[in-house]
Amino acid sequence: MDSISLVGLTLGIAAILVGQALEGGHIASLVQPTAFLIVVGGTAGAVMLQSPLPVFREGIRMAKWAFVPPVTSHRAIIDKVVNWSTVARKEGLLVLEGQIDALPDPFMRRGLQMLVDGVEPGRLREVLEVEIDAWEGQLKQCAKIWEGAGGYSPTIGILGAVMGLIHVMENLSDPSKLGAGIAVAFVATIYGVGLANLVFLPIAKKLQAHIATMVAQREMFVDGLVGIASGDNPRIIESRMQGYVV
Repeated sequence: MDSISLVGLTLGIAAILVGQALEGGHIASLVQPTAFLIVVGGTAGAVMLQSPLPVFREGIRMAKWAFVPPVTSHRAIIDKVVNWSTVARKEGLLVLEGQIDALPDPFMRRGLQMLVDGVEPGRLREVLEVEIDAWEGQLKQCAKIWEGAGGYSPTIGILGAVMGLIHVMENLSDPSKLGAGIAVAFVATIYGVGLANLVFLPIAKKLQAHIATMVAQREMFVDGLVGIASGDNPRIIESRMQGYVV
């Protein structure tokens, strides 16, 4: 669990609510289901329109990374690759073939299989880096649905505000209906700007940070495999791989 994400979201919402109370306003006045429906529904529709279904679905699934980060294990991968390097220097690359099926990551399995097959170091790096670039691009495209939501949400909030004001203008002769229309108008703007800057954009940035870490882990793995293929000393391979760990 990424506790700082929970603390940050809670702090942001609490600051707004406490500020409202300190100004003498009622917190209940910020609860407007109509405004919420306009902003959230309109933003979701705009994001759906810009994204293919698989991208949208994966982007929604990835949102949990903001609070439960994907597991990364740089140290475990370094130890594994260094062990492979030591074994390969003593017994040859073919001995590593028995390790392939035990790897949980398909990318790592393919990389080790290429190493065992004797693919030359330059070609090994080229093939695996192409796969990393494609994988990174796909993840970033999914993460961008939250960036898109952060861009659309304030505008949809303004749209909700205009709709509320239209409702007010239509009922100028009935003062009892003016309050509800004005409330929707202003609260819709708050929802639009608040969701964009407290939820959507921060989630997008957090996902991008996790993607960068995951990509660095794969690049580190490729660097280690290339070192083994080149016959580098295990200590040299370990030192180079540790350079990826921040």
